[in-house]
Amino acid sequence: MSIFNASRLLGKTVLITGASAGIGAATAILFAKGGSNLILLARRADPLEKVAEAARAAHKASGVQQGGAVVTIQLDVSDRAQVAALWSKVPSNFRNIDILVNNAGSAHGLDQVGDVLDSDIDAMFATNVFGLISVTQLLIKDFKARNTGHVINVGSIAGRESYAGGSAYCASKAAVRAFSGSLLREVVNTPIRVTEIQPGMVETEFSIVRFRGDKSAADKVYDGLLPLTAEDIAEEIVWAAARPPHVNLAEVYVLPVNQASPTLAFRGGSK
Repeated sequence: MSIFNASRLLGKTVLITGASAGIGAATAILFAKGGSNLILLARRADPLEKVAEAARAAHKASGVQQGGAVVTIQLDVSDRAQVAALWSKVPSNFRNIDILVNNAGSAHGLDQVGDVLDSDIDAMFATNVFGLISVTQLLIKDFKARNTGHVINVGSIAGRESYAGGSAYCASKAAVRAFSGSLLREVVNTPIRVTEIQPGMVETEFSIVRFRGDKSAADKVYDGLLPLTAEDIAEEIVWAAARPPHVNLAEVYVLPVNQASPTLAFRGGSK
């Protein structure tokens, strides 16, 4: 069965945070191919518009006759005032959101405890934790009122197992895992689904941000192995969303075949 089951994705409205690049962009394009309507959020307006254009083109190329409408909203999820004002920016015909993909997130530095910059800690928690919670709190009220909805949080292998040099980032992703687990239990008496996607090594601009723009250092993270791509994770997200309504993929832990933990990877091959 295709993940693009028309009866499950066609015409659904999907809100994706951090949609201007990487996993968020790939996820938007894949949902568009399935005939879903999109509300795309990101801090950067120009890249976001390019993703929207690509999503519209993907929908057109798919031949699906319904859905495919795209709305973009420039918004920083780490700013609670902006999140609180989100509904005022969403067109009225888009407000029955079916799926929330909390994808916005980042990592900053690999400093060890004692040397981690306060600004890096603040940035990671503001987006990875507080932003994710703020957006979810806003939408979950509507999901409960309509007795429907699916929250998909992009977590990380780092939320399952810590590693040296990742203290604050690992803590932020552990918080995502804990939050997802609590929400899952809170909505157990409803049709609302909660999924956490937990990727291992994914080659996107994520590592470039972590290494403060040093692309050569970022590239070394993936030396000798074939990492996951943004499209790989997008497939897992859309797959989870396309399951039958009574099926909930609570956790999807996905690794490149040569990775077994944050610190254990076989690098005997080549990309």
